[in-house]
Amino acid sequence: MQTPADRQDRHVYPSHWEADIVLRDGGTARVRPITVDDADRLVSFYEQVSDESKYYRFFAPYPRLSAKDVHRFTHHDFVDRVGLAATIGGEFVATVRYDRIGPGGMPASAPADEAEVAFLVQDAHQGRGVASALLEHIAAVARERGIRRFAAEVLPANNKMIKVFTDAGYTQQRSFEDGVVRLEFDLEPTDRSVAVQRAREQRAEARSVRRLLTPGSVAVIGVGRAPGGVGRSVLGNLRDAGFTGRLYAVNQAYPDDLKEVDGVPAHRSVRDIDGPVDLAVVAVPAEQVPGVVTDCGEHGVQGLVVLAAGYAESGPDGRERQRELVRHARTYGMRIIGPNAFGVINTAAGVRLNASLAPEMPRPGRIGLFAQSGAIGIALLSRLHRRGGGVTGTTGVSTFVSSGNRADVSGNDVLQYWYDDTETDVVLMYLESIGNPRKFTRLSRRTAAAKPLVVVQSAGSAPQGHAVRATRLPHATVSALLRQAGVIRVDTITELVDAGLLLARQPLPAGPRVAILGNSESLGLLTYDRCLAEGLRPAPPLDLTTTATPADFHRALSQALADDTCDAVVVTAIPTIGEGAVGDGELAEALRSAAEGAHGKPVLVVHVELGGLAEALSAAGRTAPQPHVMAPGAFGGPQRPRTATPQPAADTPPAAPTVQPPASPSAGSAVRPGAAPAAWGAARTPPAAVTEDVRPPAAQPGSRLIPAYPAAERAVRALAEAVKYAQWRRESVDPGKVPEYDDIDEKGAAELIGTLLERGEGLTLGTEETCALLGRYGIPVHQSLPSPTPEAAVSAAADLGYPVALKATAPHLRHRADLGGVRLDLADEGQLRRAYAELTELFGPPGELRPVVQRMAPRGVDTVVRAVIDPAAGAVLSFGLAGAASQLLGDTAHRLVPVTDRDATSLVRSIRTAPLLFGWRGSAPVDTPALEELLLRVSRLVDDHPEVVAVTLEPVVVARHGVSVLGATVRLAPPPARDDLGPRTLPAY
Repeated sequence: MQTPADRQDRHVYPSHWEADIVLRDGGTARVRPITVDDADRLVSFYEQVSDESKYYRFFAPYPRLSAKDVHRFTHHDFVDRVGLAATIGGEFVATVRYDRIGPGGMPASAPADEAEVAFLVQDAHQGRGVASALLEHIAAVARERGIRRFAAEVLPANNKMIKVFTDAGYTQQRSFEDGVVRLEFDLEPTDRSVAVQRAREQRAEARSVRRLLTPGSVAVIGVGRAPGGVGRSVLGNLRDAGFTGRLYAVNQAYPDDLKEVDGVPAHRSVRDIDGPVDLAVVAVPAEQVPGVVTDCGEHGVQGLVVLAAGYAESGPDGRERQRELVRHARTYGMRIIGPNAFGVINTAAGVRLNASLAPEMPRPGRIGLFAQSGAIGIALLSRLHRRGGGVTGTTGVSTFVSSGNRADVSGNDVLQYWYDDTETDVVLMYLESIGNPRKFTRLSRRTAAAKPLVVVQSAGSAPQGHAVRATRLPHATVSALLRQAGVIRVDTITELVDAGLLLARQPLPAGPRVAILGNSESLGLLTYDRCLAEGLRPAPPLDLTTTATPADFHRALSQALADDTCDAVVVTAIPTIGEGAVGDGELAEALRSAAEGAHGKPVLVVHVELGGLAEALSAAGRTAPQPHVMAPGAFGGPQRPRTATPQPAADTPPAAPTVQPPASPSAGSAVRPGAAPAAWGAARTPPAAVTEDVRPPAAQPGSRLIPAYPAAERAVRALAEAVKYAQWRRESVDPGKVPEYDDIDEKGAAELIGTLLERGEGLTLGTEETCALLGRYGIPVHQSLPSPTPEAAVSAAADLGYPVALKATAPHLRHRADLGGVRLDLADEGQLRRAYAELTELFGPPGELRPVVQRMAPRGVDTVVRAVIDPAAGAVLSFGLAGAASQLLGDTAHRLVPVTDRDATSLVRSIRTAPLLFGWRGSAPVDTPALEELLLRVSRLVDDHPEVVAVTLEPVVVARHGVSVLGATVRLAPPPARDDLGPRTLPAY
């Protein structure tokens, strides 16, 4: 008789258990099942484990594995006995296995749901988080195989392994017997285990990006001997930026006697470099990249920036070449930016890394910038960075990543880094695609709670080089979900920069109340109108007239900032000409000194052809946002105002130093003290070129930059986004709760769903089944009785009671009252028969119409409630008014499930037609609390039972008292994989 260990595998090799993971120190490893072909690897691995670690594993000296041990540890049935290995460079660095056990700890098969688990980690890799990651993966495998509980026996002195189990966050029991600690824990994810897993994920992924952005040494591979070429350009950019680490030039074509290129040590291969290489910039043709990756991996390089093109963006062959590149690099534990990347930049004084195709190092600042497209990256850098040999008036960058095809490192990884990066205050991202929307939304919500996140997302299809999960959600829905997560969603890169300038330089506004002041009545009124259009609440503009002096601006701004009914100030300015014209530096200093006295309110400038003023403002202090103070009360009114009378001038503020400002940038910029006093709009001589060793002067603590914009609509749009983001920040402190309802029968619903799914993989429920399932969640549906004949309709009406409605439910007429397929308020049999005859005469025989009779519901507002599980974004709840007009305008609001009580309240109020629910034009307000409760119940149903993949309630009539669900459909299917609750993995290739 064969023992379980001798049986042939009962399942084929489970390739879906294979995964790449990021370790605690930022390196990578591959997790995969152990097979019979791994005998030699297992023996080699065991020989490299210390005697102490072997003792902790087997509770006795165990110097080597016997042939029987090797057979046992490599032969698995992938059900009751499973072994996983973590590999780097194709070799084992750690193993974990479970064996299903029954009562008394003896080997067992299903339905036994407990297993014994054991780990062994090579000493050289202990402390890297390998065991914690393996525990996540073996637990997921066990749950898939019907195991619900793990048991582990550990020696008391093995503190590291005890900590692996206790820190995992599972519900545990601990006992001590016969000198052994026995740990037992349930494998069902808990809030704590998920939180622990995500915290580890954040630390690991952030460190993996940090290794790429803060290298101690860089090798540029593909540097030609002659000037020009990509490799030579990148090497020059690194050298000119003043990179603080070690720099190497590599090219396999170098002659043996070549020792330097441009003063940089030259080598024919990375392997020839005497010392570690942290980052390799790969600038060779795609066909040469595999050999370069091998050399880098063998030398211990930590990460790659692959500039080469010819990968997935070029077609199917390139896509396979890209997959192989990622697999190859991960074999050695390396992460990749690219391929087809523009490069990376880190302006920190201790790094000064410009491993990119940008010819000049950007000005240091507090903005983190991510662009998937190199072309867009160039456009953004041109607005935010140094150019023309001088220093622009725009805010600088902390770090910049252009990911190209983002085959490995993506926006999610960089978000993990920026979340706790103390050098970054604002994050700007241009995304052509979102590979994992569910994770991106989760990370965005966490990041936005700490610092502003501004995103432009392309509305078109994903570029050919990007691996993107299929989604059924329209672009507008994805944008709405991003806004729900706190993302400042803008439409153009100009708006991206405009919002970034404001958020990096100014405090968040406490509300929508805006003061407007300036020396142009027309520009002030234009700004006022734009504020109204953006939903802000402006006060009447204060016209200082064209004769205003810097002292007038200083006094007016000081008064506006001191006003408790003001949350933000927009200053409008036009140039003055003639004797005594105001100088840029004087005005900049006047505005800056006035703004410094009110740290809780943002100040923006709208200027017309004021290049000098823009630069002068941009020099005024550090870019970190300051703490803000919320101001109570209301402000402003909806009427178009007359301009207010200017106030007398106050004392003139201190004069500014006479330093010539650089030329004006084309994008929104800012004013710094230190500009030369000159007539606004006068011609200027550009400053001398700035060498690579010269940096802008250090910002003064407590000072802040004032952003300047060339158009009122741009300034006001940026301010409106800041107002909405500040409101989200305040509300996110208390996101609400998911209510509990005593009448919800979760267990009964689960049993019904299980019974229904036995019929097949996916099905749309019938009317009775839909009503039964919804009823278990306290969602009653008005009964509809089929009426294939006039007599059946009369009988149905008699059962339901008059008045009734007669509806055609054919697919082309369903929910289309505008087509005339519905007759309402039929009070008796005669009216019902006439209505039946009219419908059949207009639309055809009853077999095509599918008529039903339904009891009349109270009059109200017709709405639609939908929930759907999207494979990429997750479960989404949607709400809107019923009817063709709302569908045509796309007036539907969305929230991610589970929905809290605050989410439900905002969902109802966020559609443009929401006034119809609250008494618009004298109509009676309807019962929105009952509507919100319905939304919460639908959310609970979908969240509790992922098998419910679609729910539609249409129409839902919201009356003055209560709601009536007149139609409902539910679709069931096996639940899609919840990778956000599974073990940590990198995207598969």
